[in-house]
Amino acid sequence: MTAAALRSSLRTLLTLSAAPVLALLTACSAVGSAAPHKSVTVTAPASKAPATVSSSPSTAAAARPGVVAVTTSGALVKLDPSGAIVTTLVSSGVIGDEISVSPDGSTVYYAAGKRCHPQVKSISSAGGTPVSIAPGLLPAISRDGTKLAFASQPQLKAGCDPSQPNFGRDYKLVIRRLRAGTERVLPLPPQVAQSGLPSPISHLSWAPDGIHLAVSTSAVQDNEGWGLYLVNISTAKYYVIPGPGVRAVPVTGRDAQHSYIREGIYTPDGNLFISRACCGGYPVRNTSRLMWEVTPRGTLIHQVAIGFVDVEHVSLAADRTGHWLLYLAGHDLWVSQGGNIPIKLATRLIAASWM
Repeated sequence: MTAAALRSSLRTLLTLSAAPVLALLTACSAVGSAAPHKSVTVTAPASKAPATVSSSPSTAAAARPGVVAVTTSGALVKLDPSGAIVTTLVSSGVIGDEISVSPDGSTVYYAAGKRCHPQVKSISSAGGTPVSIAPGLLPAISRDGTKLAFASQPQLKAGCDPSQPNFGRDYKLVIRRLRAGTERVLPLPPQVAQSGLPSPISHLSWAPDGIHLAVSTSAVQDNEGWGLYLVNISTAKYYVIPGPGVRAVPVTGRDAQHSYIREGIYTPDGNLFISRACCGGYPVRNTSRLMWEVTPRGTLIHQVAIGFVDVEHVSLAADRTGHWLLYLAGHDLWVSQGGNIPIKLATRLIAASWM
């Protein structure tokens, strides 16, 4: 079978999975209804700047949660309400786009280390000596602080050789119980692993119930492969479809057929905050970047912002209350209160999260 045929088969599987998603996603993931939001009028951007976005800090800075971030130079830092660095926890070697903070704010989880072999580590938010946990990257701590999810996958970069010819078998989602040290590993489905077109994990986010994970996957060829999957860690055998306990979040709204979810996270009410882009396929032709709050069915609740067309919008995070959202547009950090107009808080970052 050719690579093009394989990609077509995978797209067919995703389409066929959309119907059961509509019936089952709410039961799997939604734990409450969406909170009301103030209406925001959004207009198409006439230039590179995002529409309906202010560029100065808001007057609510004093009430804003703290932020931990990774700089473009690889330092793990804490930011004050104005976006200035106040503490450096790790001076170098930290990797984006995901860092995670324990529910009590005492511990920061991150990935660092050698280019080809990153390690998941932790450090006290007050500073101290980092502790190595396991090989991997993209750590996400559960909302009760008992489980740490992370990706274990090849680093397909110059100088980093896969461990085996069929490197699709090396792509894994790991869920580690921190107290016991035991792990549950979810690989790719065999047909996907053997296809030569694996689905690398690009971001992880826990649902409020501690049972489901939102798994964002990235493109591997021709800008195809972006997706968002809701995974039941108790019943799933794999971290993408096909397989039990996994549901794809469908893309809805205008031009849904050509659009894709670049990244998505759970919010505390069980809904999702996503970066929605258009358009997939080849050649790559990104014509929009939309920051949306949606239901697990993919239905639009609220549009937070129109982003930059020519940069990625990643490292999404919601604070514990759900009132504050953040994301990176390129290397710029944007924050939104109550789903309203975002402000630019800081720059030269590759990852960020709320404290």
